[in-house]
Amino acid sequence: MTLDELVAGFRTVATASAADAVDKIVGIRGYMDSTIKPRINEKKIVGPAVTVLEGPSDEFVPPQHALDIIDESPAGSVICISVIEEENVAVWGGLMTAGAVANKHEAAILDGGVRDIVEIRRDYDFPVYARSASPGTTLGRYRTYSSNQPVRIGGIMVHSGDIIVGDIDGVVVVPRQHAEAVLEMALEIDRRELEQARLIIESGSLREGLAKYGRI
Repeated sequence: MTLDELVAGFRTVATASAADAVDKIVGIRGYMDSTIKPRINEKKIVGPAVTVLEGPSDEFVPPQHALDIIDESPAGSVICISVIEEENVAVWGGLMTAGAVANKHEAAILDGGVRDIVEIRRDYDFPVYARSASPGTTLGRYRTYSSNQPVRIGGIMVHSGDIIVGDIDGVVVVPRQHAEAVLEMALEIDRRELEQARLIIESGSLREGLAKYGRI
């Protein structure tokens, strides 16, 4: 299955179903901490991850690795920035959003803060999922160390190329090597839940639906 087919398929399934399918297929939790939440809008996002690692530094230098992947990554990428669960510094703002929109990226996922929220909502409506909101700059506090290397965001390891699925429920990381199997199971979960919900409504009994489908 091609990347485009995977992305199109995951757009059709519930984020919760993707999370359940990762649990079953991969055998580990795939959903990020609940503190990684949408800060701009509630759009569903799906796309391949590109990653950046940031760490403490007293240098006044721009986040070069992040700036480079914004310009150099394929359209539709999800920019994933790890900064060691930092809540009081923004690793994303209005200018980086402008670059992401210009390059037709899907979203940003941040293990730190976002700033310029009013501007991003007003001018771009670009999805940003972040641990926090903060006016603080990284300059003199953090710098980027690498890109397209495995990083931890919201308690979950993210590799470049993993499929990111997110909406108001949260963010799920689907390992690329398991993506096709996870999608197939998520589609089946959605199908069975629809049938189960119909049975519950028609029968007037939650217990009857649970007895037949065994899912809650």
